[in-house]
Amino acid sequence: METVFASHQQAVVPVVGTTAVFPVHRIYCVGQNYGAHVREMGGDPTKTQPVFFSKPSDAIVINDSPVSYPMATANLHFEAELVVALKHGGVRLDAEQAQACIFGYGVGVDFTRRDLQANCKAKGQPWDIAKGFDQSAPVSAIKPLADCNNVGSARIWLSVDDVLKQDANTDDMILDVPSIVAELSTYFELKAGDLIFTGTPSGVDAVSVGNCIRAGIDGLGELKVNIMEGE
Repeated sequence: METVFASHQQAVVPVVGTTAVFPVHRIYCVGQNYGAHVREMGGDPTKTQPVFFSKPSDAIVINDSPVSYPMATANLHFEAELVVALKHGGVRLDAEQAQACIFGYGVGVDFTRRDLQANCKAKGQPWDIAKGFDQSAPVSAIKPLADCNNVGSARIWLSVDDVLKQDANTDDMILDVPSIVAELSTYFELKAGDLIFTGTPSGVDAVSVGNCIRAGIDGLGELKVNIMEGE
């Protein structure tokens, strides 16, 4: 079938220890999933439930690649996150079925145009322009589940120019991974190739052109991106 323009290349993420790649279907994200982060953003974790949003699959940035400072913001924030990669999907999954969908895990950074997000929140508007922009989803290579140890209780951290900014543990998540996958499946039909960014701990802050960002999760590896001048 003839197309009116060349089709866009599907985003893929390398798989640790192999030459294979993980083809990305959709990117789902969880907001407000660490109590300390909810508090630093002015919320109350006892009154605030985690929220879901999404990013386009082509927002992916592969490890050790540059990220251009985005348009329309003067307050770009980093958010280190555990990323879940799915090999199966479904709807209305229970926790056991959700766990069986997991292919592996990675380290991600959810970049956020914080000034735009604040404006959206103040007006009761969706966060799309604050979250779903180009190059907003750097992610490390995916480590297969069989090679992962105890990601539900692992140190998660992020540094900017070698200064530690975020330092927490994934067991601080309000919703754990099976609960996140199961809850998402009540709103969407999850599919193989989906990535889920599971939320960030406290310590988020702004970055500038020239900064080098490193994020890591014990047992999974590290992610590095450099912030470059945008258009």
